[in-house]
Amino acid sequence: MSEVTRYGMIGCGMMGQEHLKNIALLPNTAVTAIYEPDASMRDIAAGLAPDAAFCDSIDQLLSRDDVDCLVIVSPNHMHLSQLEQISTSRHRPILVEKPLFTAVSDIERIITFKETYSAPVWVAMEYRYMPPITALSHGLKDAVGELKMLSIREHRFPFLEKVGDWNRFNENSGGTFVEKCCHFFDLMRVLTGSDPVRVMASGGQSVNHLDEVYGGKTSDIWDNGYVIVDFENGMRAMLELCMFAEGSKYQEEISAIGPIGKIEALVPGPQRFWPVDTLGAPPTPKVIESPRDPKGPIEREVPVDPTILAAGDHNGSTFYQHQKFLEIVRNGGTPEVDLIDGIWAVRMGQAAQISAQTGQAVHFEAGWKSKI
Repeated sequence: MSEVTRYGMIGCGMMGQEHLKNIALLPNTAVTAIYEPDASMRDIAAGLAPDAAFCDSIDQLLSRDDVDCLVIVSPNHMHLSQLEQISTSRHRPILVEKPLFTAVSDIERIITFKETYSAPVWVAMEYRYMPPITALSHGLKDAVGELKMLSIREHRFPFLEKVGDWNRFNENSGGTFVEKCCHFFDLMRVLTGSDPVRVMASGGQSVNHLDEVYGGKTSDIWDNGYVIVDFENGMRAMLELCMFAEGSKYQEEISAIGPIGKIEALVPGPQRFWPVDTLGAPPTPKVIESPRDPKGPIEREVPVDPTILAAGDHNGSTFYQHQKFLEIVRNGGTPEVDLIDGIWAVRMGQAAQISAQTGQAVHFEAGWKSKI
C-alpha cells in the first residue's frame, strides 16, 4: 500500500458526497476512482474529488491497482449484488452503507458473502459515532446501573429526493423500518449488549408522499411508526419514528434508564435545515443525566468541531466512523461494526415491517438466521 490511502467510490449521490467530504478531511488519503452512473451526481463528485478517475463500470474500477479500499454508497437494493461482484475480484477492505440487503429472501446470499470474503467489511452505522450518543454509551453504566429500558425517538423531515426516486418504494429501500431505522436497531443491540428475541411494531404512511407517482406507481414508503423489542437479557427497547416533525428542536432523543437513574442524548438535525434567520444559531447536542438520588438533572453540551459538522448531515459521525475505518485499512484489525451487526440491524427492521403488516409479534428463535 502507498503512503496515501486510496479510495474507490461506488455511488456519489447525496450520501456519497458526504463520504467524499469526510475522506477529504483525513490525512494522507485520496479518492482515486469513482463509479457513478448519474451525470449530475458525477459533476458534483468531480468538484469534490477533482483528481479522481471516473469509471464506466464497477468492473473497471475493481481492475485498477491504485485502489486500496472501497466505499459503497449506492441505492439500498444494489448493495448486496455489488458486494457479490466485488467478492469475485481482489478482496479489499470495504465500508458499505446500510442496509446490507433489503429482502427477507436475501439472507442466504449475505451469509455466503460473509463466509467467503476475506477482507474486513465495515457496515456504515454512523449513528453510533454521533458525539452525544457516544457520550451516552460511555456514561451509561455509571448513570443508570444495569440498563432496563431504552427509548429512541426520531422526529425529523420527510425522505429527501434521491436519484431515480428509489427511496419512494419499499421494494428498493427494504421499507422504512429497514432503510431509516436500522441505525436505531443497531444502537439497541449496542446499548443493551444483547440480541433481540421478539419484535412488535405498528407503522404506516400517513402524511408524506401520498400523492407521489413515479413511472405509474404510487409511493408506498412509510413515514411513521412504533417498534418494541425484547432482548435475550430481559432488557426492552422502544423506537418512535415520525417523518413529518421537522419543526422539532432535536431530531434524535435517546433515553436509557436503570435502577439508579437516567441518561439522555439530544441530537439536532442537519444544520442546513435549521432556520437561522428566525430562530438564531442551531441547537447544540446535549447529554443529560438524571440520578434518582440526589434528584436533579445534570446537563452538559457536547459540541462538534464546526469543520467536521459542516461535512455532512449526521452530527459529525461520518468523519469519526471514517477515522476508525481508515485505521483498519492501514493497520488491519476487526471492524467495530461488522457484518453480523449489519445483518442484525436489517433483520430487526424486516421483523418490524412484518409485525406492522400482520399485527403479530415476530420471534427470533435461531438468532439472525431465523426465518421471518
